[in-house]
Amino acid sequence: MATKSFSWSTWLNQERSIATLLIFRFAFGLIMTISMLRFWLNGWIEKLYIEPDFHFSYLGFEWVKPWGEWTYLLFLICGLSALGLALGLKYRFSATLFFSSFTYIELMDKTTYLNHYYFVSMVAFILIFMPAHKALSMDAGWSANNLKLKLSNAYYLLPFALVSLVYFYAGLAKLNSDWLLRAEPLATWLPGKYDLPLIGSFLEERWVAYFFSWAGAIYDLSVPFMLWFSRSRPFALVLVVVFHLLTRILFPIGMFPFIMVVGAFLFVNAEKQKALLLKVFGRLSADEKSRHAVLRPAPLWRYFFSAFIVFQLLWPWRYWTYPGELFWHEQGFRFSWRVMLMEKAGYVQYSIVDPQSGRRFQVDNRQFLTSFQEKQLSFQPDFILEFAHHLADYYQQKEHIANPEVYAEAYVALNGRASQAFTDPNVNLAAYPRGWRNKPWILDFNDTIYGL
Repeated sequence: MATKSFSWSTWLNQERSIATLLIFRFAFGLIMTISMLRFWLNGWIEKLYIEPDFHFSYLGFEWVKPWGEWTYLLFLICGLSALGLALGLKYRFSATLFFSSFTYIELMDKTTYLNHYYFVSMVAFILIFMPAHKALSMDAGWSANNLKLKLSNAYYLLPFALVSLVYFYAGLAKLNSDWLLRAEPLATWLPGKYDLPLIGSFLEERWVAYFFSWAGAIYDLSVPFMLWFSRSRPFALVLVVVFHLLTRILFPIGMFPFIMVVGAFLFVNAEKQKALLLKVFGRLSADEKSRHAVLRPAPLWRYFFSAFIVFQLLWPWRYWTYPGELFWHEQGFRFSWRVMLMEKAGYVQYSIVDPQSGRRFQVDNRQFLTSFQEKQLSFQPDFILEFAHHLADYYQQKEHIANPEVYAEAYVALNGRASQAFTDPNVNLAAYPRGWRNKPWILDFNDTIYGL
């Protein structure tokens, strides 16, 4: 008997209960509300955004700056809009405001970059266009009858694809010789967790680092496929919970594990999620078997959704346009779902030269940067170049040195290797504009890391 072949067109037009989207809306919004509150209570708003005199910026977003003491208001707006998103209150406005405010916060200082901040921004963006407020919300009311509403799978493709892509691309990135053959950077990180109860003593064993490295790669590459198929989905969900619980214990990665667990539960059978909501909000009315309303995105939106997915698929591969080792020069590293793959430590010393008098003197980085900023500066080339421009502007304006030259002598250690020279100390960085072009003043990496 011939089996029916899979058709994307058929799948996209299939109907699915809105319950899945409602639960995700509430859980995601609540997690982000807590995250904003956590930033406030831990004093990170002051430490990361108000205290520094200088902020590292993203190309094209140099205009995005903290608001001084008003930065607290920005976080308040972000937190309240996340709560509005969770409750479905003025949903489109709340979702748009949350996306805008959170992304603004993310762009204020490149020092705080994390992959999961980018993931949150992308999820918030697609939620703007999802009808997640059509049932069990402040906008539509809390009647269980609204659960009759269904969505076509075309709506669900966006979150499904984004969650799957994060896992799969993270797995592809782990297919490199440092991760698989040297167990780095886990071999460097795990021994530092020796004081954890029960498992701490095992984390100092080298084989444990290898086990976690290989298990992590296999997990990331396989779990998105396991989530898509009903037979393997229960096991995949258990793996997701265990994996993210373990990473939450071992590494300080904030709310990301909770967000990914919630994202994985998007794949759970929609009717089961509907049954759960009915237990909370009551039964459907007697006409439950009547025709369900089905929401489908307009054809134009389908093209937009497709373009979004294609961009997410292609953007992480831009690093191929740069020569050299990605982990070393980091050109094209961000926004590519390369999660926890490097342990880098460095040191950079700047020298300022007055071209008229020939006078040369060194810079104390602590005069301009916080300790956290200085740590990030020490091994990231775009930070080194941006700060060089800042120093040139500072000494020209404040010290009245005409066209000061800025030189950087930097040394970096990557994934347990010995430190090596990182920048050409004879290159005037002030003469190199910021941009997307390759940075030839980065010295060659004296080793080879094989893989993607």
